[in-house]
Amino acid sequence: MPDNAVDRDIGGEPPLPVLYRDTQIVVIDKPANLLVHRSEIDRHETRFAIQLLRDQIGQKVWPAHRLDRGTSGVLLFGLSPEIAGALGRQFAAGTVGKRYLAVVRGHPPASGSIDHPLTRQRDDYEFQGEHCSQEAQPALTHFRRLATIELPVAVDRYPSSRYALLELNPESGRKHQLRRHLKHIAHPIIGDATYGKGRHNRFFAEQFGCRRLLLACTQLSFSHPADGRTLTVDAPPGGEFAALLERFGWSAAQ
Repeated sequence: MPDNAVDRDIGGEPPLPVLYRDTQIVVIDKPANLLVHRSEIDRHETRFAIQLLRDQIGQKVWPAHRLDRGTSGVLLFGLSPEIAGALGRQFAAGTVGKRYLAVVRGHPPASGSIDHPLTRQRDDYEFQGEHCSQEAQPALTHFRRLATIELPVAVDRYPSSRYALLELNPESGRKHQLRRHLKHIAHPIIGDATYGKGRHNRFFAEQFGCRRLLLACTQLSFSHPADGRTLTVDAPPGGEFAALLERFGWSAAQ
């Protein structure tokens, strides 16, 4: 980060954690439950990462990609439309390395790939400026099981309840891809109110005080659009997510 890059007071809002910043790009650790930009799906929301970051650093920013509202972690912005566009083309081409962590229901296989096309959703057209189409798009996610736990509690129809920590590496970037893919293989992400299981979500909220979607983008690797050098930016889970990992003895596994 340049020495003259001084963040501004944003009126009582906690500053967004800046992971990397230069004259072309800025990378933040997006908190869970924060929208990246305005959306028709959440018309009443007034807080957006774009607005907060703009006010914080005192200049306009353009997102190169997005994270779901409930997902925390590495979020990349360009400081000009041209730079954001160049970064966005890397995401579209599948050349950006992406690593996520998720806590899921059940014990998936040790590793595998989910090759399952996904239909587009409403926000895709707003973000990408494309015409509506219901045709399913190719979507591929690789996963690796990092840790497991079995709790002696009958949350669902079984006498005990199994959960796992997964590393996820999506090659494509469809809307809600990871959440929809994990549901597709019957291992939904904990805290997912749309694609998950309500009983397990409530159990984590009541027993562990964890009310968020347990999905975080922990690493992005990409080429700097100005000089081509490879940048790798990390953001380990924090807050409720980190507390849960510690409670389950999974901190070293991440």
